[in-house]
Amino acid sequence: MMEVYPMESVYNLLACEEERHFKPFRYVSTFKESVKYESKKNKTAHKTMGPAKLDVPSPKEYLLKHSKEPKLPERKSTEKEDNLEKSIEKEDNRPKKPFVPKRTDQPIMGVLTKKNFIRSNAAEAIMEVAKKPQLIFVDSKRGDKHPLESSGLVPKYINKKDYGENPKYLTRKKEEAKRAQEEYDAYVKERLREGAMKQLSEEERESVLLGLKKNWDEVHHEYQGLSVVIDTLPKKMHKERLETEMKQLERDIQLIERHKIIYIANK
Repeated sequence: MMEVYPMESVYNLLACEEERHFKPFRYVSTFKESVKYESKKNKTAHKTMGPAKLDVPSPKEYLLKHSKEPKLPERKSTEKEDNLEKSIEKEDNRPKKPFVPKRTDQPIMGVLTKKNFIRSNAAEAIMEVAKKPQLIFVDSKRGDKHPLESSGLVPKYINKKDYGENPKYLTRKKEEAKRAQEEYDAYVKERLREGAMKQLSEEERESVLLGLKKNWDEVHHEYQGLSVVIDTLPKKMHKERLETEMKQLERDIQLIERHKIIYIANK
């Protein structure tokens, strides 16, 4: 690389003054001297062994373990704990069992009894009721046994006193339905007597039913004749109208077929 030197000039031979940079003045507190004086004044008393005119601690007042830990307030007992303490006190007042004899205690000697334990045991065994064997069932070729009572194979419910009887709520519902039917029949008789409505005869009912079915066949035949592609608004509205008419006719047919007796109100 080539070294580049500055251009030669007469002015470069003149002595240049050095530029001096001065730091800005530092802030000095007005209380500096008083603080120094106070710190020196307090240090002079501690130049020897400890602060001057200080009472020596007593050797009995030494620092104890856990003495500087915060102490919690005294805990108040709750009602439940009070009841528990009372129950424990009652149990303490009960007669206690005799203490375990000591190693140095001597047993009572020379006590005899005239009871014949062999005869008494034999009599108790003879008079005792024999235990019934537990009913079990085996459900595998290995002989796995299971209790029969909790298996569901024992007929328990048919042996109950109220087995086969209708529950009370069913009897109550039947009575309420019977009462409502009687009130409705009385209302219908009263309206028929007044001439406010009339009963539809069987011939009229059959004719109305046949007419509804005929109308449904006609609407259904017209519905089957619709075009496959419904691409215009009039076609869509016509299809929806036919579907609504068929649904309404189906509801009317089901209503008449379900009810054998039909009443018509007189205007």
